[in-house]
Amino acid sequence: MKRKIIEIDGQKCNGCGDCIPACPEGAIQLIDGKARLISDLCCDGLGACLGHCPQGAITIKEREAAPYNERQVMANIIHQGANVIRAHLDHLREHGENEYLAQAVAVLEENHLENPLQQEKKPMSQTETAAPQAHAGCPGARSMNFAAAPAAATTDDNNGGHRPSQLTHWPVQLHLIAPAAPQYRGKDVLLAADCVAYAMADFHKDHLAGKSLAIACPKLDVSQETYVAKLRALIDDAKINTLTVMIMQVPCCMGLLNLARAAAAQASRKVPVKCVVVSLKGDVLREEWV
Repeated sequence: MKRKIIEIDGQKCNGCGDCIPACPEGAIQLIDGKARLISDLCCDGLGACLGHCPQGAITIKEREAAPYNERQVMANIIHQGANVIRAHLDHLREHGENEYLAQAVAVLEENHLENPLQQEKKPMSQTETAAPQAHAGCPGARSMNFAAAPAAATTDDNNGGHRPSQLTHWPVQLHLIAPAAPQYRGKDVLLAADCVAYAMADFHKDHLAGKSLAIACPKLDVSQETYVAKLRALIDDAKINTLTVMIMQVPCCMGLLNLARAAAAQASRKVPVKCVVVSLKGDVLREEWV
């Protein structure tokens, strides 16, 4: 399968080993004076090690790789002590990987080992309350789910000036999102051009509600070939339900729809793709399945 996984530049790596303790999954080892990824199976692709390389030798790439195996990772971890186990469980919790977290806890129970998270009072599923300092790399790119209970229905369109946000997760920028993150699995996805939400007064209520979001600018963003790969991963790996592309009426915005079409054409699954074109004054000019 094609998924995110770390890549280590052997030319840049100086063998300091700072990345190794930052990877509780045990995917990195020092071999012949260089950090090496020893197994695709043990790399979850979430990038806990990124912020610990002083040489910038570690990056995240999307490539064909064996699926991540949580049970094999736990088999490596349980012999390393409670602190390493806790670091790994925290890592999964902060990224909203509740399925892997449940598998990890099951391995602990099978081996009659204590779950370090039971010593904490906060529920394992509350990813939004996880301590930001525990995340390695850019804190702003940490994957979070914060879906709230549906707001009570109201007939007041103004909602007292305090209409609730319909955003349920972070990050949203297409360069930063992880297609394998739980907020995208099996969901209706809204891919919006950056300017759309500023043009539309009721973007949250009328278009974002009930959907998972990604945003991009087809004119200014760089490395847009990555966008096609990510959208294809959303279709094939996350198995999204539908993809709605919202663009402005300006010609350059059509590039975002073209990226979505390219990804859909390359994907092995077929998903319905809708295009919504928005005027400069925030009106919907056209809405159609493409």
